[in-house]
This record gives sequence, C-alpha cells and structure tokens, in this order.
Amino acid sequence: MAQFVRIYSQLDQQDLSSLEALYHPAVVFEDSAHRVEGWPALHDYFQRLFQNVTHCEFRIHQSMADGAQGYVVWTMVFAHPKLNRGQHREVQGCSHLTFQDNQVIHHRDYFDLGEMLYEAIPLLGRVVKSIKAGL
Repeated sequence: MAQFVRIYSQLDQQDLSSLEALYHPAVVFEDSAHRVEGWPALHDYFQRLFQNVTHCEFRIHQSMADGAQGYVVWTMVFAHPKLNRGQHREVQGCSHLTFQDNQVIHHRDYFDLGEMLYEAIPLLGRVVKSIKAGL
C-alpha cells in the first residue's frame, strides 16, 4: 500500500514507467466508464488518459490495507482543454485494491462521473446539476 500511495502521489504524466512494477501482469482495472484487463491494456489506458489532459495529480488523503486488499481515498485534480475552459477540476474518489504477489491484481475506482465530466460541459452541466439538486 505504501508503494501505491507513493507512486500515485508523484505520478507524472510524462513518465508512467513506475506503474508497471505496481500492477500485476493480469490486472483488472475498473472505473465508472472503463474496464481494462492486463497490464498492456492498462498502460495504454493511462497513456491515453494523460495525453488528453494538460494537468493531472492525485492527492491521497487516507489509505489502509488489510492483508490482500486495501482502500485509498483521493482527490484527482485535472485539467482538460475541452472541459470547463481548460480550468482545473477536482473530483473526490476512492479505490479498492486487491493484491496478489505484492502487486495490484484488481483496481476499482469509485467516483461521480457526472462531477468529473458531465458537469463541466456547458449546457449538459446545468442539466446534471439541476437533476442532482432535485434528488
């Protein structure tokens, strides 16, 4: 867990090489919009993600591990030129990790996709915020 927190806290969009040691070759990664299987597919996913943003950092707030699993609470701060006029956005989330052979074999991120993406699109953002306010 300490290695995961260290790597994600220092993750650099120019150099993703530190991630390979973190993830098992048969890793499964899931979030609100994706499911990728295997390290090569996850590496490609991260490359595409970081190519599309002008800034991305993870602020780790809490982490805990118990044997073969762990949890991380984080804030992702990112900027995408097509969202919110390229301004920084913050999204709160958490990750559930499962370990095998001292590597992450399953990584599931939980976050509000509306907060991350839809609320940053001009017309759609107002609609999503209105719907959320009415719940």
